[in-house]
Amino acid sequence: MISIDITFKYSPIPVSVERKETEDGEKLYKQVVEALTSETPKLIELTCEKQPEKRVAFLSSQICAVVLSDKSGSTVSGRSPGFFSAAGE
Repeated sequence: MISIDITFKYSPIPVSVERKETEDGEKLYKQVVEALTSETPKLIELTCEKQPEKRVAFLSSQICAVVLSDKSGSTVSGRSPGFFSAAGE
């Protein structure tokens, strides 16, 4: 399972959606990055393959960061893998 976590300006809580296949996760990641670098804001609508009823829509101009990670591996002390996961050790 691949997770795409999107962090927004002025919000400490990221929005996460999941894809079953790595290729699908990478494709979505690239779509969000392209919208993020676009000159004009775009409305992005996403659904989650793990929870199909989960939907989110947001403006690309409000994105602060996007993270692509593999959720199938084990995590250290229940935390998601990321840039700062080794800092607490």
